[in-house]
Amino acid sequence: MPFDGIVTKCVAVELSEALAGGRIEKIFQPEPDEILINIRAKGQNLKLLMSASPSYPRMHVTSTSKENPAVPPVFCMLLRKHISGGRITGVEFNDFERLIGLCIEATNELGDLTYKKLIIEIMGRHSNIILLNHENKILDSIKHVDRDVSSVREVMPARPYLPPPSQDKLNPETVDVDHLFDPSSLLEGGNVEGFLLNSLKGFSPLLCREVCFRAGVEGKAPVSSLKEENLTILKNVLKSMIQEIKDSAFTPCIIYSDKNLEAPFDFHCLTMQQYTAVKQFSSISDVLDAFYASKDRTERLKHKKADLLKVLGNSIDRCNKKITLQQEKLRDVADREKLKLFGELITANIYCIPKNTKSVSLMNYYSENNDYIDVPLDEDLTPQENAQRYFKKYSKAKNAFTHTSKQLEDSFAELEYLESVLQLLENCTTLPDISEIRLELAEQGYVSQNRKAASKKQNKVSAPLHFKSTDGLDIFIGKNNKQNDQLTLKTASSNDIWLHTKDIPGSHVIIKKLQQEIPDSTLLEAAMLAAYYSKAKQSSNVAVDYTTVKNVKKPGGAKPGMVNYENYKTIIVTPDESKIKDLSK
Repeated sequence: MPFDGIVTKCVAVELSEALAGGRIEKIFQPEPDEILINIRAKGQNLKLLMSASPSYPRMHVTSTSKENPAVPPVFCMLLRKHISGGRITGVEFNDFERLIGLCIEATNELGDLTYKKLIIEIMGRHSNIILLNHENKILDSIKHVDRDVSSVREVMPARPYLPPPSQDKLNPETVDVDHLFDPSSLLEGGNVEGFLLNSLKGFSPLLCREVCFRAGVEGKAPVSSLKEENLTILKNVLKSMIQEIKDSAFTPCIIYSDKNLEAPFDFHCLTMQQYTAVKQFSSISDVLDAFYASKDRTERLKHKKADLLKVLGNSIDRCNKKITLQQEKLRDVADREKLKLFGELITANIYCIPKNTKSVSLMNYYSENNDYIDVPLDEDLTPQENAQRYFKKYSKAKNAFTHTSKQLEDSFAELEYLESVLQLLENCTTLPDISEIRLELAEQGYVSQNRKAASKKQNKVSAPLHFKSTDGLDIFIGKNNKQNDQLTLKTASSNDIWLHTKDIPGSHVIIKKLQQEIPDSTLLEAAMLAAYYSKAKQSSNVAVDYTTVKNVKKPGGAKPGMVNYENYKTIIVTPDESKIKDLSK
């Protein structure tokens, strides 16, 4: 977990300076496990975020805002009652535990001065936010932990507050590093990283790896195998790092998984020399805000997509089952012409066919060699009745073929539409983009839609993606099917160039054509964009069709984004994400 005891100290030190003497103005609870407190401190308006999320527990000053529920939750109302208007007198941090306490001086309903403490416990799925009175008794918590949940430590109103059990480790600020590495400890120490992790409070696996990296030792090697010179270097590196922690000489940073600094995967308050893609920040709050905003955005996108993905998945499965049944029905009536032939042959030979016979061999006048064919008969029917029976079967099979063929065509069109929506949904990177696809699916009857929400969004249609080719020409890409229709059928002029992946779900792409001809380089870049924003994003040698917009038509009654086109050419491209990013800049 990146939020270790050292980061907790850094947060506490920063908040002590930033919030000292601050006045609590407003309190909100935008999420079931999250509190947002507006504080006026040192001439600034600050927003303090406290989250007891199982995945991303944290406490820091934030610049982000969230929509609040119409009715405040019970814990939010209790906080407003006890600490609204209160003054922050201090921020507590102790023994490198992942706990931070906000000391608050407030007046009650009678005007008497009271002392409260708001504690956040940053402990993964056991994280909590707890309000205490001056007697250190729990007034309430954002998560209740009763005896059924934990027999060791209850977190319930009116119970005395007991901090989580302390770890059997050494405080890094008071530890004797030389004594830590005495021979007896080394024999039982395991590997170097594990030895440091199990010995020092507040140290995370990331920080233990950093100590080993700075010392130039293999972290997974047994600590007992260290040579004297390596052990000396390791001690000196650890002493230096501990001195940084004592002096609060923090250098907050985010660690990225790529050199473009776009995919954060960890953070810390000390310099991380083991990584190259690192960005320094002046404040640990800025680090936490940026890091968790990215994670939170990803989680919210994933959560908001989840139900739509389920709806689309179920609809696609239903569509495929329907297609299978319809194809099976077409196979059942594939020999319908034979039924007609039997009826005609019986009619032509009606006076030659004896009654009460089960079959008869008749000359097939339609064959080149006048071959004889065996015709099954119902022995209880006359020849004329047998002929009528075959003609009725033929008529029924013919009608079934016509009707089922139309149904199958509609099913394939629906499947194509659903797969295109699925691909566009996977490409969504913002909540409004997902909302627009939800609205589109609601209009097509696949999901229910709040009428008020739908009416609000009708006038708020987002713009398509916009790129500039290396030749300076504008390239536009639809983000959903309604936008594809708008872009292709209304916004684009008849001579603009339209592109789409061949027989693969994806976005409509438009190159705005000026007076000159479209350069081959722009055409190649637009084709690459079409491939990238399609189901073939991870494929190579993707076929992309292109033609002028005047050759693109929408069939009557077709679903959004579904078009036909003619007089096209095809270009083969392989999507290159680095080139796409260059075009987006």
